[in-house]
Amino acid sequence: MPKFVVRIEDTGEQYACADGRSVLVGMEALGKKGIPVGCRQGGCGVCKVQVLEGEFTRRVMSRAHVSAEEERSGCVLSCRIYPSSDLRIRVVGAMKKNVCRPALPTGTPSVEPA
Repeated sequence: MPKFVVRIEDTGEQYACADGRSVLVGMEALGKKGIPVGCRQGGCGVCKVQVLEGEFTRRVMSRAHVSAEEERSGCVLSCRIYPSSDLRIRVVGAMKKNVCRPALPTGTPSVEPA
């Protein structure tokens, strides 16, 4: 099973994602705490990303969360796309604040603001 590199434009991070795994599953492997993953079936819209570069296959997504116009501009749900080349993405959905938050140095306790 081929693996492709997915680069998150917002943070510069990248991860390997097999062509049989969704971009969201690969993103979860980054180990960032609090990535909201929602329904994983294309119905909730929390994992919206914009593909800036690369090729992928897609499964059905709810038009309530991704309009045809958005899809033409590269916006898709990361739970419903599978890379077929290296990808460069920008996080645009509800998970942006968690994916794009800077990682804490090792040994630093995670404290949420009150």
